[in-house]
Amino acid sequence: MSIDGKTELYGIIGNPVRHSLSPAMHNAGFATMGMNWVYVPMEVTDIEQGITGLRALGFRGVSITVPHKETVIPFLDEIDPVAEKIGAVNTLVFQKGRDGRVILRGLNTDWLGANTALAERVNLQQSRVLIIGAGGSAKAVGFGLVQAGAEVIISNRTAETGKALADWLGCSFIPLEEVADVSADVLINTTSVGMEPDNEGIVVPPSLLSGFSVVMDIVYAPLETRLLREAKAAGCQTIDGLSMLLYQGAAQFKIWTGGRPPQLIMRSALEEELRRRTIV
Repeated sequence: MSIDGKTELYGIIGNPVRHSLSPAMHNAGFATMGMNWVYVPMEVTDIEQGITGLRALGFRGVSITVPHKETVIPFLDEIDPVAEKIGAVNTLVFQKGRDGRVILRGLNTDWLGANTALAERVNLQQSRVLIIGAGGSAKAVGFGLVQAGAEVIISNRTAETGKALADWLGCSFIPLEEVADVSADVLINTTSVGMEPDNEGIVVPPSLLSGFSVVMDIVYAPLETRLLREAKAAGCQTIDGLSMLLYQGAAQFKIWTGGRPPQLIMRSALEEELRRRTIV
């Protein structure tokens, strides 16, 4: 990668953000397409000051991760209708208007990432999906599935939060301790359970997994969580956390470049970066 005075700036902001795999994915994509662009991770604590700095430095596009997906919204000039409905933004585009002023637009590709990964395995319109969790990821995933015509069920350890999300989505809620009574085609973990260093964490008892055709985990470190390992042993098809990360990133790439993202290269870069971190 050669960086010079003409290099266009992209990146990701969050707190923490050092663990992010997005730089490896996007920089590989930019290099493959021959673009003089660079994508860097930036730890931001004050979102207002962060946005001011990005504008001043001439950034062209930025990914947003926790905890800023919602707090960034008041500082946008425009917001995509879907992102506005979800109430969260994970993609920023900086564009100069006719008057020279920088226009900041916010979008959301998280729901696209989840839908694309799932659609490779199931017909979303005919599927019954149990989502574990009620945070920002669950909101985006649930929104996408409802839009695709799937029947969604929310389950969460904290009932109040889970019921609020279910009401917002217009779907049903069931307490986590009652998931054994749920019949569904797909199980999705949108929580951090099973993420390093708690590699042996699992959101539901392994004995329940044989009741699902497909099990998806948005956690990608480790790549094969205990949930996916147990699901595979139970005969389920599995979808790892890199799939959603890749597809939401590919959607960002298309928004920023207007071109077709080199998904195979981007996936390889994600896997290589994970291997490198494991070895280190």
